[in-house]
Amino acid sequence: MTTVQSPPPGAPSRRPGEIVIEALIVLAGASTVIIVALIFIFLLREGINTFLDIPLRQLFGQRWYPIEGYYGLLPLLVGTALVTVGAVIIAVPLGIVAAIYLGEIAPTWLREILKPLIEILAGIPSIVLGFLGWVALAPIIQNLGAPTGLTAFTGSLLLAYMSLPTIISISEDALYAVPKEYRDGSLAIGATQWQTIWRVVLPAARSGLVIAVMLGIGRVIGETMAVLLVTGNAANIPAFGPGMFFSPVRTMTATIAAEMGEVAQGSLHYNVLFGIGLILFLITFTVNWLAARLVGVNGARRSRGGLL
Repeated sequence: MTTVQSPPPGAPSRRPGEIVIEALIVLAGASTVIIVALIFIFLLREGINTFLDIPLRQLFGQRWYPIEGYYGLLPLLVGTALVTVGAVIIAVPLGIVAAIYLGEIAPTWLREILKPLIEILAGIPSIVLGFLGWVALAPIIQNLGAPTGLTAFTGSLLLAYMSLPTIISISEDALYAVPKEYRDGSLAIGATQWQTIWRVVLPAARSGLVIAVMLGIGRVIGETMAVLLVTGNAANIPAFGPGMFFSPVRTMTATIAAEMGEVAQGSLHYNVLFGIGLILFLITFTVNWLAARLVGVNGARRSRGGLL
């Protein structure tokens, strides 16, 4: 016969409000997983015909021209990669350096001014930034010698600016979470402020910095309207070399936004667009998985060998 164990004497009883709050937290977490799973199932249902009806050699071909039945995704993948890599190269160093300045160097009064301003930048609609990039940034790029101002580099600059608030805010929070005792101990043994930042604070905040970078990459990959306006929307593969960033490209997100309203529901073109969405979903999932792996590996190394 099974007996129900009673709480130990003196243990505080749980209030009804705590039980309700705990149940709501569990429900919120479970609903997030369920919603993501439903999105994946929907994308899989609508886009699976892409991989069944089109041979992989043609699907990853070099020509995207749906009117004639060409659904080569390689130009879209290359365009997305160019814009993403360019934005990451620009945004990650600037974001981490700005976070270091805010968290470790800037005086309190200046930090209280800059921090809200950076967070306000994250609230500017992407369509507004895309319009400003089209009107103001693209002519500057063209005047510098590019054949056109609507290039992968223009999109990279704009997306780097859009991802900076995310990278700076999360990185600064990660630096702030490092215990003050770490800094005091480093300074006490004779290290300079820069040595303390480089050798103590940054390694201790590595997991948070990795998360900041990955979230910034996720923002860049998933952006639509800005790149739709400033990258030229040319579904071609630029010639390999330094000038490839100054050629018009088309990203996967821009393709979905530009063509989804013109296709017949249930057509092959319709399925291919959902197939592109499925590929984007898998790319984002892979980025998040890598972030979790990197954070886990770094945490295990610190637990075994200390901060350094």
